[in-house]
Amino acid sequence: MTVRFSILGPVEVSVAGRSLPGLAPRHRGVLAYLLLNARTVLGAEQIIDAMWGPAPPDTARAQIHAAVAALRRVLRTAGADRLLETRPAGYVITVRAGQLDLEDFTDRLRAADEADDPARAAAGIRRGLSLWRGRPLADVRADYADSARARLQERRLSAYEHLAELELSLGRHEQLVDELAALVAAHPLRERLSGRLMLALHRAGRQADALAVARGLRRTLTEQQGLDPGRAFVALERAILHDDPALAAPARPATSRGPSAAGALLPAAAPARERARAGRPRQANFLPYDVPDFCGRAAELACLLAERSGAQAAVTVSVIDGMAGIGKTALAVHAGHRLAERYPDGRLFVDLQGHAAGRAPLDAGGALGVLLRQLGVPAERIPVSAAERAGLWRAELAGRRVLVVLDNVAGTEQVRPFLPGATRSLLLVTSRRRLTDLDGAACLSLDPLPAADAIELFARIVGKRVDDEPLAALDILHLCGFLPLAVRIAAGRLRHRPRWSAAHLADRLRDQRRRLAELSTSERGVAAAFAMSYQQLDAEQRRMFRLLGLHPGPDAGVRAAAALAGIAPERAGRLLEDLLDAHMVRQHQADRYTFHDLLRQYAHAIAEDEEAPAARRAALHRLFDHCVAGASAAAALLFPQGRGAHRHTLPPADRPGAPVVLRDAQEAEAWLEAERPGLVAAGAYTAAHGWPAHTLRLASALHRYLFDRALHAEALALAEQALHVSAVSGDHSAQGRFLTDLAWLDWRRGRDERAARLAARAVRLARQTGDRFGEARARDCLGHLFLRGHDQEQAHHCFLTALRLFRSVGDRCGEARGQMGLGLVYERLGRLEAARGHHHRALELYRELGDRGGEAVALMGLGAVHGRQGRYGRAHGLALRALRAQRALGNRGHETEALNALGEAALALGAPRQAAEQHEAALALACEVGFRHEQARALQGLARAHDALGRPDLAQGYARRALSLCAVRAVAPAARAAGAAAVGGAG
Repeated sequence: MTVRFSILGPVEVSVAGRSLPGLAPRHRGVLAYLLLNARTVLGAEQIIDAMWGPAPPDTARAQIHAAVAALRRVLRTAGADRLLETRPAGYVITVRAGQLDLEDFTDRLRAADEADDPARAAAGIRRGLSLWRGRPLADVRADYADSARARLQERRLSAYEHLAELELSLGRHEQLVDELAALVAAHPLRERLSGRLMLALHRAGRQADALAVARGLRRTLTEQQGLDPGRAFVALERAILHDDPALAAPARPATSRGPSAAGALLPAAAPARERARAGRPRQANFLPYDVPDFCGRAAELACLLAERSGAQAAVTVSVIDGMAGIGKTALAVHAGHRLAERYPDGRLFVDLQGHAAGRAPLDAGGALGVLLRQLGVPAERIPVSAAERAGLWRAELAGRRVLVVLDNVAGTEQVRPFLPGATRSLLLVTSRRRLTDLDGAACLSLDPLPAADAIELFARIVGKRVDDEPLAALDILHLCGFLPLAVRIAAGRLRHRPRWSAAHLADRLRDQRRRLAELSTSERGVAAAFAMSYQQLDAEQRRMFRLLGLHPGPDAGVRAAAALAGIAPERAGRLLEDLLDAHMVRQHQADRYTFHDLLRQYAHAIAEDEEAPAARRAALHRLFDHCVAGASAAAALLFPQGRGAHRHTLPPADRPGAPVVLRDAQEAEAWLEAERPGLVAAGAYTAAHGWPAHTLRLASALHRYLFDRALHAEALALAEQALHVSAVSGDHSAQGRFLTDLAWLDWRRGRDERAARLAARAVRLARQTGDRFGEARARDCLGHLFLRGHDQEQAHHCFLTALRLFRSVGDRCGEARGQMGLGLVYERLGRLEAARGHHHRALELYRELGDRGGEAVALMGLGAVHGRQGRYGRAHGLALRALRAQRALGNRGHETEALNALGEAALALGAPRQAAEQHEAALALACEVGFRHEQARALQGLARAHDALGRPDLAQGYARRALSLCAVRAVAPAARAAGAAAVGGAG
């Protein structure tokens, strides 16, 4: 398999045309920097400086190491991990011919330069340009990216300029016009590009258009840079003005080579017979004003401006749809002006008022009358009935090339009377609804502006003040949700209030209660635009929209929405799809629905205005019942042994939740992954708004899932909220168990002192309430903390007491944990046969219970004992089985332990290179999930592996980093005393 790297667009690693997954944005940034400096050894400090500039984070070195390890994992899947090497001085990636698109681009341009035939040279440059897939380094966010991207873009544009000169020398000026026009529009300050376009237009007989390009460049240079064009450009402009014969095309006609287009990114040239009509007198242009600050929408414009051929030639209707304020009309009008040359028989416009406040949609007859008059049909020829007008409309269009913009269409039926018959005209339709029943139409749905386009739009309106406060300006755009209408209103307010700073406006917009009010003027507003769309929904759709605005999570599934509304899931699904077609909700994956941020605020405000408080609380109660029922059902399937952290004794639910049907553990895992953000948000909301039983149940059901998957931030948030709720309600038993949950999370993150104090408090509370299961869990946690602090005596006492308590309540999963803890103690004490016996008993119990995660941990314990006994092959095999099991289960925290165990076994077997690879992978994952102890263990393993490989400098560096983590240290005296006092009795 040949690995290919791509940076002339989004950064990708691919094999046989298939992109390899597994790279996070930071990893792609490191990869791109290595590829830009291929075959050059780069030190860690050099990479850190490139990624973060002068202010890197404290974790920068760990993040670079994690990125390199992740890159190796991805390359390993294609058998190419040796391309990325670690050298004493840093890292280097070595690519071969044909593996990097940038080098292929360079090679093709070099071959074109060496060609002695202009046609072959032009073809070579086009082959090179075909490698580009958009903006270079498109998904890289790093300090070096902007300058590197600018250098690459400069090389691409220089290639286009050279290509244009070659094509012009071959007499291909007509094919070049549209291609060069698109490039000039994207890069209006490049004199050479504008000059090539002017010459192509002049040779195509379009002198006026060529001089218009010159005027545009002069105006742009003056406004943006205060400069005049260079001498060469002025000379060309003067020669075109005087129709200098020296500018004539070459006498020798070029061999036809098909349409001149750089891939699918640029529009093809118009057919020659249509360009010949350009000299005819133009009909009236009824398109509205094209705002001069229009920017962005490059991909959408390319789609609208591309001429169609073959099967696409029959497409005469293009629909632009999107939510209110997304910029549909602005795009249609701008595209209409850009398309004007192709439709010399008229550019027509009518607002059908499908979303106009206080006005009914314009009827077909009236709108057709407007359009027929715009076409120049005398009033006396226009029939009275709508049907006859539609017939005349089709007849008038049959022999013409006309562009028609139908703005603000309410629905498909409103469009049908305007559909032409046999025609080469184009209808551009804008609507807030998806016109799914309009067969044969080309549909384009608009999203909010990309950040770069939004910044450009904001800057064009506000002016240079943006340069003084770039971060505050970006805050404003985020608060506007990158919605063009909101951006324009915010920018307009800032422009007309010279005493306001961007930071002041951002602060005003941060207040969610005032944000929609801030984004309004006397003539337009975001909320007013939303209100028009809302009023056009039917009663059921409006209710679903309102109630969905109450959901505290970022998105909602069909069943959650059904619970909110108290209706059947099938009916909820249909309503959500209706809202999706109306662009009132968005969909980022099948059957999951979310809002644009501003629409979410509008929906919430409407719910508070139109839903009674009792109805709102009832809807939320149904939702939280559904969340608890789903989380409990999923936990029961994932942990069928019914043991562990989710077996808290909690108050009974006051009513059953909405049923969640999950057939197996795989479905449970998928449901939790999809619903997790909403469940965590529900936990926070219930804790803050008076649903304590729901908070406790959610935290209880989700703890082990979140802990095993190393989702520590979410587990910590839920446990802290549950602890607060149980403390306020005086539920000491629940309070003790959530203290233990927090202690385990602190143990995972290396906060041993705090963990010991929390576990000690949990023991005391459990003994006060007689909660033997809760006491056993807390003592088990303390045992692991004492074991980490090398206090085997106290650890032994904790594990032995926990084992007795688990047995007393019949918890066999807890019994297995106690056996495993004792095995760890005896292994540390060198009593290896006793240790092996305890681990074997734990393994048997976990297998009987069907707890695959516990079984894998027991295998690691057994492997450690075998390693101590010199049976390294057996230790390696057990660690490998544990690793595969933990990966299959998604238990990322335990996966780091298995990787480190595998590395230690490999080193003992005399394979230091393999050991280093396993420890690198462990370090990357431990950094990613925040498992501090395993980070230190991985660093120690890397130090030993590189020492064995004869790399003392690397070994010392890793050893120093391990020491700085202070991972292997005793629990502080105060925490040790608290823990020892708490474990003084068996309870």
